[in-house]
Amino acid sequence: MILLIFLVGDVYFFQAVTTLTQNPELHLSYWFVDILLISGIIITISMLRSGKKVQQVLPLLMTAMLLVFIPKIFSSLILMAEDVFRLFRGFPPRSFYVSEVTLAVAGLIFLMIVFGVTRGKHFYRIRKETIHFPDLPEAFDGFTITQISDVHSGSFSDAKSVQKGLDLVNAQNSDLLLFTGDLVNNMASEMDQWIPMFTKLKAPYGKYSVLGNHDYGDYIKWETNAAKEANLNRLKDVHAETGFKLLLNEAVEIKKQGEHVALIGVENWGKGGFHQYGDLKKATARVHDNAFKILMSHDPSHWDEVTVDHDQHVHLTLAGHTHGMQFGIELFGFKWSPIKYFYKQWAGLYKQKGKYLYVNRGFGFHGLKGRIGIWPEITVLTLKRAS
Repeated sequence: MILLIFLVGDVYFFQAVTTLTQNPELHLSYWFVDILLISGIIITISMLRSGKKVQQVLPLLMTAMLLVFIPKIFSSLILMAEDVFRLFRGFPPRSFYVSEVTLAVAGLIFLMIVFGVTRGKHFYRIRKETIHFPDLPEAFDGFTITQISDVHSGSFSDAKSVQKGLDLVNAQNSDLLLFTGDLVNNMASEMDQWIPMFTKLKAPYGKYSVLGNHDYGDYIKWETNAAKEANLNRLKDVHAETGFKLLLNEAVEIKKQGEHVALIGVENWGKGGFHQYGDLKKATARVHDNAFKILMSHDPSHWDEVTVDHDQHVHLTLAGHTHGMQFGIELFGFKWSPIKYFYKQWAGLYKQKGKYLYVNRGFGFHGLKGRIGIWPEITVLTLKRAS
């Protein structure tokens, strides 16, 4: 289906090229690049099916696909619109002006993608939300939480840019710092060089974390089960070394002026083939029914499938996981990404049955070596007591 969409966009876009130039060498170069890229896609799919490793090839291929195909597909919409008018005029030759506009739009989209795969991966955005609760303990009126998610430290290479993001986290001066999973891509050792940086993150009421689907090492082949288990144990130690209290299907009390809220953390639970290690019932076993509850759960599908109808009222759930697919559009209140066709809740704040979910767009990146339109996020939530 993806290849078919790309091919349709290719054919349409080529019409703009032939309208502007009849140079056979340029035409040949146009199709040569496409054939080369499509061959790479087919070879990579074959490698995946045969069980071969493509970790190094896949990000480069994804970037090439975005650079070559996405500008053509979106700018081709202009040519399709032109065809609507041509249909009623007996299909005259294409307008030279419209073809120029099509190429100009494609060029603009190409530059946006180049920005995304170079600087976009560290183009950190602060997103703030104020959420009102009628039963929030009075001592927590105005309490602030900074959330980060999906660090994916195995993808980092630019220490200066990562530090810029972490400095922004500290600059929010929030009461509580929460991390909602995927510290690494696969191996605990990916965090080794970044531990000193993350250790410097501060919050007066503590730093807490949960595991994400990538943290268990499920996506690479281990020599033995013992090696995989040792990797997970090492990652748990990394959380402790950076000052984060890792919550594994358990809850703690955050206390302030004689009152408290329950902070709950579950292991990863996801639908659609993801492992379901999380156990909300176990995590809330010692939490009082009337307690104000904040849940950290990496995958937002857990909220829809389990949390909303859980026998205890969970006031606020914080998740990540989707990355907003690292590709999409967010302008003037409009929000779109292909990930919306896979997850009902994929970025930002949601409400259902009096319960809230916030899905963080992710601090890092994985797969695609960049971000286009869906920028890395640092979330600041302010809890307010409703009148």
